[in-house]
Amino acid sequence: MSENPNSCSHNCADCEANCSERESAESFRIEPNPNSSFKHTIGIVSGKGGVGKSLVTSLIASEMQRRGHSTGVMDADITGPSMGKVFGIADKAEGNGEIIFPAVTKSGIELISANVLLESDDTPIIWRGPMIAGVIKQFYQEVLWRDLEYLFIDMPPGTGDVPLTVFQSIKLDGIIIVTSPQELVSMVVSKAIRMAEMMNIPVIGIVENMSYVECDNCHNKMYVFGKSHVQETADEYGLKVLAQLPLNPKISEASDSGNIEDIEMPELKDAADIIEKI
Repeated sequence: MSENPNSCSHNCADCEANCSERESAESFRIEPNPNSSFKHTIGIVSGKGGVGKSLVTSLIASEMQRRGHSTGVMDADITGPSMGKVFGIADKAEGNGEIIFPAVTKSGIELISANVLLESDDTPIIWRGPMIAGVIKQFYQEVLWRDLEYLFIDMPPGTGDVPLTVFQSIKLDGIIIVTSPQELVSMVVSKAIRMAEMMNIPVIGIVENMSYVECDNCHNKMYVFGKSHVQETADEYGLKVLAQLPLNPKISEASDSGNIEDIEMPELKDAADIIEKI
């Protein structure tokens, strides 16, 4: 129990305080639109920005769709949305006043993101946390997700308001943590893992992005960010390393041109296999 009432960890199971936060996890839960249908909901998270979380989300979603699984992506990074551009969505999402219909990518992935709702992609969203949290709930409750097997939620980095809102409000089957090789990141990953534990959210595994660069001629791997520490971190918490993805200019070009669905990553095979077993 914390002596400071303002230092609530939101982990009621380990706290003896009798406060307004002391409710069961289910009491925070919201229900999706009654006409929506999806079997599994998976969050993609990172402890810090710039590690390629949105890229990993788009690659995994594309791989699952390629395998024949109906897939959706909810871009919960409200102030830094990127999914519309990555998937090459030109048309805006539509609605009828009660329901929002998600945009659909060329391979059939359903997608909702702030930048498929705004008039212009370069319009800044300057909102405080409660407004952003409200939009997250709208994306889940008011968007019509149609017969999906997998809904992937791309969350903003860190352990602040929005990840907390998603963890408390939406029933997740698990999360995938995205990281990079720098030694500093092991500390950041640990925070993300501990937050998931506090919220009773299973961690499916870790994906390390920007692990190496492979030479086109000799195929040697160059570790430009130094030796990876991801396996050590995974072992410490009993987790799996789902994939180690290379730095590849073709991936950046596909993201910038809205053609991420054209990229096939053999390195993600094990991750996709594990997701299929959920």
